[in-house]
Amino acid sequence: MFQERTDAGGQLADVLDQDDVEADIVLGIPRGGLPVARPVANALDVPLDIVAASKIGAPSNSELAIGAVASDGSSWLNDDLIEQLNVPDEYIERVREREAENARQKADQYRSDRDPPELAGNRVVIVDDGLATGATVRACLRHVDEAGAERVVLAVPVGSPDVIEELQTDADNVIAVESPPHFSAVGEFYEQFGQVSDEEAMAYLDDEQSSS
Repeated sequence: MFQERTDAGGQLADVLDQDDVEADIVLGIPRGGLPVARPVANALDVPLDIVAASKIGAPSNSELAIGAVASDGSSWLNDDLIEQLNVPDEYIERVREREAENARQKADQYRSDRDPPELAGNRVVIVDDGLATGATVRACLRHVDEAGAERVVLAVPVGSPDVIEELQTDADNVIAVESPPHFSAVGEFYEQFGQVSDEEAMAYLDDEQSSS
């Protein structure tokens, strides 16, 4: 059980240290991933930036992710679910373009006037506050991979064991502090798991932000 996201980030940083993980940059997934990622970046003594993606929702239920797309257009689609729901190709392409633009706008908002980080040839740690379905994370992993990262580690405080296992093929390593067998929702493992505002999340990108 984690007190809140920064506590989870501190515990995650300890596990990465025990596993001798080295990195050139940490990328937090907005919004909830940034409070977790800051202590990790501080512990690894590397810059913190973001990788943004947006879910592609099903036609009848926008909360049901049939895929996700990152700010560079890299996407992941749940082909089995798309076939099961008989989702038209035209719908997928239309929503993918819309959500890619949303992800680009979020990335621009968070970086302000800063350029995107150079990922080619670098060791990257991607951090989120938890791993449930993994749709958004998969798009983020594809973004970083296509950017030419040398090594990509996905790090989360808690995640579904099944999804963690599935994602081992998408990242060089997936590390979680906890992967309980009866996982149902990320928030169950936090004492405080309120929504993080954009303003709060962006504050963690400040170089002077401490891990305390």
